[in-house]
Amino acid sequence: MTTTASRPTSSATRYHLDDLNLSQGKKARLHTLLYEHGPANGTLMLLPIDQGLEHGPVDFFVNPPALDPEYQCQLGVAGKFSGIALQIGLATRYMGQYAGRLPLVLKVNGRTNIPSSDDAFSPLTASVEDAVRLGAAAVGYTCYVGSTSQDRDLRQMSDIRRECDRYGMPLICWSYPRGSAVGKKGGADSLYAVDYAARVASEMGADVIKINIPREHSEADAYAPAPYDTLVEDRREMLRRVVRSGGRSLVIFAGGSRVTDEELLARMEDCMAAGGTGFIFGRNMWQRPMDQALTMASRVHQLLATYADH
Repeated sequence: MTTTASRPTSSATRYHLDDLNLSQGKKARLHTLLYEHGPANGTLMLLPIDQGLEHGPVDFFVNPPALDPEYQCQLGVAGKFSGIALQIGLATRYMGQYAGRLPLVLKVNGRTNIPSSDDAFSPLTASVEDAVRLGAAAVGYTCYVGSTSQDRDLRQMSDIRRECDRYGMPLICWSYPRGSAVGKKGGADSLYAVDYAARVASEMGADVIKINIPREHSEADAYAPAPYDTLVEDRREMLRRVVRSGGRSLVIFAGGSRVTDEELLARMEDCMAAGGTGFIFGRNMWQRPMDQALTMASRVHQLLATYADH
């Protein structure tokens, strides 16, 4: 059962499903992700495997079995993830036997990392109608905030949002700062850039917003607009700020680069304490041997259980 919580303030109470003013279809599908799979307690734990398109095969060298998408599908089921995010080709060829057991988040756009990220733009690779046909619980869309191609990007996202509304499909936005203009104002991982990305995704109608954890204040922030140029906050304060900028949307955080397990869990604790709804863990999970990945997934479940809806 979902419960309605008080609106988020500086105390970092997170929004819940009943707070989001969603259509019946969107609410039903998000309920599947939040309360019927994975932790099943109002938190999210998603497993993305879109890196093969976004980065190429290089990410799989550290754990060769992970080159086979079957590895991630098996991890998603055995590790009790809320869902798995795939591009259309993998979703079509690998998810049939997992239908009903592992919810699908269909990524509907993507790009390679071969061109410069100054003009970063992810063209459509699938449609919301494809997501409906495949029984997806949500669609995923990557928006590059600050790219010189953001005019096309925002128009394209608007079209996808309209289709999501039409079909009752939740929209999960991967909201990433990109481009040389972002670099000149503190960088893509600065509080200014991440905070802006969260707000853009909210303004564009995302139901769930995936963002990165901002780095600590540095000399590079001197080039950010005021007051970010002098704004020094600890990690939880920054995360609370970003969650508030996400508005009446659920905010989930990327796992980021590989760090020690203890540092990863410390980051998670900060994100949840700041009002986050959960995480999307890719390389931090499937770059491990299966037994180690399942052990880490279990530790994530234990942490998320302390933030369960009651």
